[in-house]
Amino acid sequence: MSNVISKEFACPECNEITNAHVYTSINATNDPQFREDLLCEKLLRWKCDNCGYEGRFTYPLLYNDMKRRFMIYLIPQIDRFQLEDRKLEEDYRNLKGIIKRITPDFNSFKEKVFIFESGLDDMAVELTKLAISEAVAKKHDLSRVEEGYLSMYNRETNTMGFTFFIGENHEPYVQSARLEVYARSVQIVNEVGQNDKKLSGFIKVDREWAENTLFRYKRKDK
Repeated sequence: MSNVISKEFACPECNEITNAHVYTSINATNDPQFREDLLCEKLLRWKCDNCGYEGRFTYPLLYNDMKRRFMIYLIPQIDRFQLEDRKLEEDYRNLKGIIKRITPDFNSFKEKVFIFESGLDDMAVELTKLAISEAVAKKHDLSRVEEGYLSMYNRETNTMGFTFFIGENHEPYVQSARLEVYARSVQIVNEVGQNDKKLSGFIKVDREWAENTLFRYKRKDK
């Protein structure tokens, strides 16, 4: 079941107090419409009844896909690598083999949903993204390209694509890669990432994780 509570908010435009529905958890398997509404941000939108101001909520939200066996905990601006929520662990103690991730923002949350729904390993995707981002940085004469997301995956054409935001204006730039690059990343995860897969609770798999994992891989045989 998806959980929703009623909460009061003060409008930042007119300071009027308005009640709004806040979804603390979404069950994508039992409530597929909520999944659609969340990914298009409908569930996060808020409109003041008094002045018409519109905004988007940012608050902790648990996303549970029982069919594909993954959970994503969206916690705005979280900077921890691992989170063990005792209540959640108790609530879902009978579920085994569940992939659990935490994300600090909505864009990375949507990317995780896309990755897992596509049947991909998010650790290997992050390593692939890191390699592709370095190629994009070199191509555009940039010291570093950090913001990027998996935006396309096609087994028939043997490609996956990433959208990066580059330059001062954060212009979107799409770079594709052959799935062989991803396959190589899977091999690296299998060699040095297995301990992370066994960690309890929710973990954050992002660029920092990819950089640390690649460093451990390069040091492995030295």
